[in-house]
Amino acid sequence: MSLSSPIEIVAAIWGVVTIAYFALFLYRSVIGMKEEDTLYLSVGEERLAAEQREVMKRIYKLDSYSKKIGYAALAMTVVLAGMWILSVARQLF
Repeated sequence: MSLSSPIEIVAAIWGVVTIAYFALFLYRSVIGMKEEDTLYLSVGEERLAAEQREVMKRIYKLDSYSKKIGYAALAMTVVLAGMWILSVARQLF
């Protein structure tokens, strides 16, 4: 199966980028399940605070990747829609 038209190539790239975005979104939600909003710790529970800091570091790192891939997916959606509108306009006129 070969992709012949430019719109099919862009659609395939859009699909890959969108799947990567949803995979990152799902992975972030799995990691976020370990995140606590508020921690009330005694002196002996410093280990739990360190774990929460590690979880937050991972979430912040994933958020930056997620935003970049999300913007790429949005841009690809706009490009794909523009290409489709252009192809329909060419057929009508």
